[in-house]
Amino acid sequence: MLAHLINYFLVDITDDMRSFDFSTWPPQLTDTQLETAHAPCDHSRTRSRSRLSPPAPSQPPCPSDVIHAPISLLPTPIPRTLFQKAQRLQSLYNVLYARVATDDEFLDRVMGAELGVGQADEFVRKLWQGWKSIREEGIVQPLHLGLFRSDYLLHAGEGNSLGLKQVEFNTISSSLGPLCDRVAAMHRYLYGLTDYYHISPNLTSENFPSNDTTSGLVTGLAQAHKAYGVPSAYILFVVQPNERNVFDQRWLEYELLERHSIRVVRQTLLELSTTASLSGPSRNLFVSASFDCHPRSVEISTVYFRAGYVPTDFPTEAHWVARLAVERSRAIKCPSIPLQLAGGKKVQEALSQPGVVERFFPTPESGASAVAELRETWMSMWALDTETAPVLSTSFPAVEKSTGEPIGTTLARRHADKLVLKPQREGGGNNIYKGDIPAFLDGLEEEERKAWIAMALIVPPAGIGSYLVRAVSGGVGTARERVVRAETISELGIFGWALFGKEDRKEMVCEERGDVGWLVRTKGVESNEGGVAAGFSVLDSVVLVDG
Repeated sequence: MLAHLINYFLVDITDDMRSFDFSTWPPQLTDTQLETAHAPCDHSRTRSRSRLSPPAPSQPPCPSDVIHAPISLLPTPIPRTLFQKAQRLQSLYNVLYARVATDDEFLDRVMGAELGVGQADEFVRKLWQGWKSIREEGIVQPLHLGLFRSDYLLHAGEGNSLGLKQVEFNTISSSLGPLCDRVAAMHRYLYGLTDYYHISPNLTSENFPSNDTTSGLVTGLAQAHKAYGVPSAYILFVVQPNERNVFDQRWLEYELLERHSIRVVRQTLLELSTTASLSGPSRNLFVSASFDCHPRSVEISTVYFRAGYVPTDFPTEAHWVARLAVERSRAIKCPSIPLQLAGGKKVQEALSQPGVVERFFPTPESGASAVAELRETWMSMWALDTETAPVLSTSFPAVEKSTGEPIGTTLARRHADKLVLKPQREGGGNNIYKGDIPAFLDGLEEEERKAWIAMALIVPPAGIGSYLVRAVSGGVGTARERVVRAETISELGIFGWALFGKEDRKEMVCEERGDVGWLVRTKGVESNEGGVAAGFSVLDSVVLVDG
């Protein structure tokens, strides 16, 4: 399979020369055109591109009104060859992270509590310790399911070239695919309705790429369900309490039932602490729930985690007990604990170091090509606690090691204006940027350095903008939309899935798809973070442009 992927990659794809002028985007809309273009917000609400609004002070904790997710009125221009390159790369990334997740020695060394990040990060430590105890007990389900998303930014490199650089690789709760399906449909609807007033020659039907993320992700879940071998079993969605992003999840649930006749039960970790049970030596997972007012226990084939990726998802020991009970079970986990650990920022940094990613592509001919393709998407990265000077580009001149701190920390201090510091966290709002880095390093305890990495900032093309639409809750059942034209940065996410495993130290044949779908999140240039659910970005789609 890998050789086939590499041959697929031997297309001559180089960085686009920037003949498309990003500073001319977005094309100007008149007030009348803007009002007409804004009208489909109502259309999109009827198509369930919505989320629950945040609770106002006078509201109960669970909000009762609905607003549409923040969106852009125009799609974002992305060079056609770079978009196609990101799509082709996804299968390589699927294979890479499947192999990382089944390499116990590597994960123990990088993320474990005895040698790795778990020494400094309590959340990672508890995950790893739970996984270690399960390995000692005996794993009853060798299969893992990954619903992945690889996130990229366009990078303005040397010599007026434009490249594609990876922000991060997501292995847990890779969300917003179904909603972005509907934003892409909205932009196509707008084009069909108005031809976008002929404001740009790039806004043509052939430049709107298809997007079927909902169906693609559900195919991965359905394949795991099939592999489990009990057609009457349910898929369990583990969700956060008072989930605002419920509609993004519901589209997956509806697709599973309508296209695959697979039923879903939704529960929080706290609910599972009292409803979940394991049966027999094979540790089949059963969950008690109420169906049509009739409580009963159902067998679970696959567990899809939309919770459990941040420490606040585990406020009590009961939450941890429930998470580990699920992990011990025969149900196929999406993700398993090792696959969740594989998505850590420390793994991303470790893979970028000389000779490391080569471990996972050992075949000389095909492996070398795969490694080159992957490395081309990575920015310079290093660990804050490294005592060895990392191999960096010429934009990071060598520095003298300071007394009392590792060379990795000194490098981050001296080159702070070109960097972002990342901890082992998901969900947005956790990183430290540029001018805030020196003071942060001053207050960082020595033992905590192991939990952080430094990454060179990606430099997107300057001057690009968009029309951003946010729905602002104005009380129960009402909303006021706000349209703002702003200079923006857009992040492209490519979805893929892999069903894989290892038994008796031998890699099992895995299924994977890298053509699942995509999303775009757009934010104002003043925002460092990129999460839609966290309030930093709007949902967007793609218009392909030629360099």
